[in-house]
Amino acid sequence: MAQPALMTSVFANFRQYLLGWGTERWPADGVDRFRSGLAAPQFNGVVRLLSPSAVGAVRRELTGVPWWWWVGPDSPENTAGLLRRHGGRQVASLPVMVRSLAPPTGPQEAHAGLRVERVRDAERLAELVGTYRTSMGVGPELQAGMVRIESRREDNADIVRLAAVLEERVVGTTVLIAAHGVAGIFLVHVSEAHRRRGVGAALTAAALQVGRERGMGAAALVASPAGEALYRRFGFTPVWAYRLFDFPA
Repeated sequence: MAQPALMTSVFANFRQYLLGWGTERWPADGVDRFRSGLAAPQFNGVVRLLSPSAVGAVRRELTGVPWWWWVGPDSPENTAGLLRRHGGRQVASLPVMVRSLAPPTGPQEAHAGLRVERVRDAERLAELVGTYRTSMGVGPELQAGMVRIESRREDNADIVRLAAVLEERVVGTTVLIAAHGVAGIFLVHVSEAHRRRGVGAALTAAALQVGRERGMGAAALVASPAGEALYRRFGFTPVWAYRLFDFPA
């Protein structure tokens, strides 16, 4: 499944999603970066470098916030070495997993009484953000800023946010971006008290269904160590990887 055209589409999808966290506009200088201003590295960083001479300038632009440099196969081959020469340190390698959106979907067992619904109003959006923020270990002081950015993304027409709801409380989340022919799945999180009970499976199945409804040909995600086994059960296959770098002070 690892055709060059598919890789191009998957990473274009991922870049669009990550860049959507940025609140500043940057020049077209061969560096795809985003800065939300939020004090968490997930929301600031670089996702592709086409101009090696820009490394120093980009580091200065991102001073003052924690951030990551995402190095995938859409970056030049020497990017990782270039970052190391500038003091970068690899902090993680995360598999990029892909599957066709043809049926079957995969396992769907879940809590009795659980439903997965689309987030359509401000109150539910705040609950969604609060659930994945807590699961990510991000402090409550960032809640308002995260909600504001989510609600104002320029590409919200491409995005479907899904909440797993049990007894009228959001207990799990995922965000799907349908763009470039790919259903990119992000922010699959389940509240600690409801893990290992089928909530993640229900969310993943619902996201795949939305991708099919939107006419996408493939689904893709960046898997955490905790989630990789579940995604394999859904037919996802690790095809590429992102290497995450930071720059210690």
